[in-house]
Order: sequence, then C-alpha cells, then structure tokens
Amino acid sequence: MSELEIWAAHYGGFALFFLLVFGIIGLPVPDETLLVYCGYLVYRGTLNPLGTWLGAALGSLAGITGSYIIGRTLGLGLIHSRFGKRLHITDARIRKVHDWFDRIGHWALFVGYYIPGVRHFTALVAGTSRLEFRSFALYSYAGGCVWVTSFLMLGYWFGDDWERMFGMVHRNLVAVSLIAGGIVLVYFLVRWYQRQRA
Repeated sequence: MSELEIWAAHYGGFALFFLLVFGIIGLPVPDETLLVYCGYLVYRGTLNPLGTWLGAALGSLAGITGSYIIGRTLGLGLIHSRFGKRLHITDARIRKVHDWFDRIGHWALFVGYYIPGVRHFTALVAGTSRLEFRSFALYSYAGGCVWVTSFLMLGYWFGDDWERMFGMVHRNLVAVSLIAGGIVLVYFLVRWYQRQRA
C-alpha cells in the first residue's frame, strides 16, 4: 500500500479532494488507482460513500478548472510571446482550435478523463483557445462526475478483487488510448498532406 493510499484511507474525501486537484492539474498522482481503492474502502465500510464521492468529484472539478485557468492565462501569454511566434502560432490558428472545440472538442473534455495524460491537456487547450467557460464547464464537469463515479463503483462492486479488475481495465484503457492516438495522428497527417498538394 502506497503512502497516498494510506493518506486517502485515513482522511477519506478530504484527502481525495486535494490529491485529485494536483493529479488532474498534471502532478504524478495515480488518480484512477486512488479512486478504485477508495471505492473498495467504501465496500469495506471504512469510508463514507457520500463524503468520498463528494471529495473526489469536487477535487476533479477543481483540478480541471485549474488547468483551464492556467491555459487561459499563462497559455495565451506563451502563445503571444517570442516563443509562440517561433512555433508559428497565430490568432487564426487559435480561432481554428476554438471552432473545433465548438464543433466536437467538447467531447474531448468529457472522454479525456479516461485517457491517461489527456485530462489536464484538453483543459489547457480549451483555456488557451479561449473556449467559453460555460461550454467548458458543461462537458468537463459532467465528464468528471461520470469518471469519478465509474472508478469508485469499480472498487465497490469488485470488492476484494479490485486490484485484478482494475489492472484489466487499466490495460484496456491504455490500449484504446494508443489506438485512438494513432487514428488521430493518421487523420492529421492525411490533412497535412492534402493541404501540401493543394
């Protein structure tokens, strides 16, 4: 049992709140493992179900909002700096990303919770692209609540077998993430090649 798991077992929802804030902003916190483990502790009767869920949900929402604010402030400053100009990042390209978020990018905020390393990245991009907070909150907050609930329930339903089941789920999520990443990469390469020919 890791120190973080001991801390979560001792302080419950309070610990989950702070751990998920830092984990979703981008620090190396094993978010899913903690959620499943806390679901197991709810199954054992060690943690209160409502307090655990509230701590986890509020922590995930606070963390994703923090990433959005960082993108909205520091991200825009970086883009308009000399570094941004060297990368050829222009206002026109930012508008394209914003328009993409308006069309289908919202779902990246919702689904991104389930893809390792993507949660905070989508929120940063949403903030940097000046996506309206109302649109950001609608999809990212809904996604956060579903994500928290699903992993807590995983630990609760599988009880003493939670580690084995979580290992299977985690491997499948990584595999799906790699496949999805490959599809997205091929799509952008094809688009780039078509633009070059045009």
